[in-house]
Amino acid sequence: MNTIYILWLRQLKRYLRSRSRIIGSIGQPLLFLVALGFGLGPIFKRAGDGNYIDFLAPGVIAQGILFTAIFTGIELIWDRQFGFLKETLVAPVSRFQIMLGRTIGGATIATIQGVIIFFLTLLVGFRPYSLAMLPIALVIMFLTALFFTALGTAIASTLDDMQGFQLIMNFLVLPLFFLSGSLFPLKGAPALLTLIAKFDPLTYGVDALRSSLANVTQFGLVNDIAILGILTAIILYIGSKLFSKIEI
Repeated sequence: MNTIYILWLRQLKRYLRSRSRIIGSIGQPLLFLVALGFGLGPIFKRAGDGNYIDFLAPGVIAQGILFTAIFTGIELIWDRQFGFLKETLVAPVSRFQIMLGRTIGGATIATIQGVIIFFLTLLVGFRPYSLAMLPIALVIMFLTALFFTALGTAIASTLDDMQGFQLIMNFLVLPLFFLSGSLFPLKGAPALLTLIAKFDPLTYGVDALRSSLANVTQFGLVNDIAILGILTAIILYIGSKLFSKIEI
């Protein structure tokens, strides 16, 4: 447990020292909120679906968590290249504890990012429907962050350098975001798109956040949390197995 805490704290300190990273990571969510929120808001309202900012905000929060969590996991590649990971792996502790500590640390960072974006949504007019649901929304943020940090770690454990970075970005991260229903309602979407969305883990994170923050849901809050919890346990197991095979 001490190892997990130390690695968690190290990840958190690294994030807090990087002010440019914190500021830079809120640029894209803010762009989505302003450009799409106000640009498509009138069209969304005329379609009879209500306030688009209220619909969009949970999706943008999930987007911020996704990008931060995945890239925090992929930082593992940098640590391997510059020798920082070797210093950790030679320590007399299990690799599972090392992987878990890094993953929880990355998930904490991504959750903080989600909270920052949540406050940004308040500035553009979003209002959660119930303050009592905010703790549940925070738990959902962390669970979503934990899944995607573990996914990033699992991917990074199989890569030796950053050559595959663009491949991951273009063929994994962006499809996960755009096909999750973050920007559009799945209700009424083409059947094929809805089917694909059901296989997208981010879909359940978005739907759970939307349920807890805006009282709008496609699959039900309990189902979302259950599916996300099961997927997180699976990817943590896979990630730990791949991480244990890293050669130093």
